[in-house]
Amino acid sequence: MSQIKQQRIAATYMRGGTSKGVFFKLDDLPKAAQQAGEARDNLLLRVIGSPDPYAKQIDGMGGATSSTSKTVILAKSQQPNHHVDYLFGQVAIDKAFVDWSGNCGNLTAAVGAFAINAGLVDAATLPQNGLANIRIWQANIQKTIVAHVPMLNGEVQECGDFELDGVTFPAAEVQIDFIDPADGEGALFPTGNLCEQLEVPGVGSLQATMINAGIPTIFVDAKQLGYSGVELQEDINNDEKALAMFESIRAHGALKMGLIDSLEQAAQRQHTPKVAFVAKSQNYQSSSGKQIKAEDNDLCVRALSMGKLHHAMMGTAAVAIGTAAAIPGTLVNQAAGGGEREVVRFGHPSGSLKVGAQAQQVNQQWQVTKVSMSRSARILMEGWVRVPSNSF
Repeated sequence: MSQIKQQRIAATYMRGGTSKGVFFKLDDLPKAAQQAGEARDNLLLRVIGSPDPYAKQIDGMGGATSSTSKTVILAKSQQPNHHVDYLFGQVAIDKAFVDWSGNCGNLTAAVGAFAINAGLVDAATLPQNGLANIRIWQANIQKTIVAHVPMLNGEVQECGDFELDGVTFPAAEVQIDFIDPADGEGALFPTGNLCEQLEVPGVGSLQATMINAGIPTIFVDAKQLGYSGVELQEDINNDEKALAMFESIRAHGALKMGLIDSLEQAAQRQHTPKVAFVAKSQNYQSSSGKQIKAEDNDLCVRALSMGKLHHAMMGTAAVAIGTAAAIPGTLVNQAAGGGEREVVRFGHPSGSLKVGAQAQQVNQQWQVTKVSMSRSARILMEGWVRVPSNSF
């Protein structure tokens, strides 16, 4: 009989937007996992229940989807004028791999609340009632995010009547501002083009907009792929040929964007870039059975995350959508009807989402100063997770 004992680690299980994840304070992690490296990755893999050849994550906290196979590590910020440092790890389901290459915009909605509840924000600086403006340093992408967290009688207010498509129950609204969300050194369009041809062997020459805002994203035209733009998960995720096609698009787009040096490296960068396909707004039935009217949206967008069509929309991809929609000439802007705009509302598999973006041209280069959207967040469980002590 094994003599190995389980080790317990303080953790909180939270929903943020349309995602769920396991949240940790950096100081609560075992010493070996308090810095980046193999020990940390192995710990998070075991917490979530990966790698799992059955793709169910039964022996862990993961929910066997990209939206529910997530981890967050938070600490008091080391950056001036910020409250908390936010590090996000996307855990692969069937592979022993944690992707640190990007942010999770949905879980961002839960970061401010966790930081307040965990004592990472000085209580004396928080309002008794109203909004606590929590400045977050997103360590994966080195960007500032501001979460406007509602407070009631000195505590985070989680319950409310704000409804978010893709989330069953209403909750309190949390506005998120992504400040200067362009990836890297601020080059929104890494190839220098708003829209161009992307050559993908076996697929063809596709019109594409490749943008670094929120998260590197490749937008293509739904019609060029033979889709309407109102597909639901089962239309894509049950089609292995379609998934392989999207992965090929993703790999070739990543290469052209300069995110990888060879196509083979795409497998080690599964979280980024994202691939999304766009179409003009139209009537459709969402995954919940809700009737979505064409006049209620500006366009339709479907996006893939970790090789599968997302059930709603990733928060970071929504940043990319809002940014691209605000800039005339992009594929997203064209699908939305063209022209300049500061707000876009798009249809996704679970319903609709509104995003605001402030974009401008400086020295003939497009820049985006802020992208805003509303999400919600809630603590689902708090206490400890347990993992075998030899797993990291």
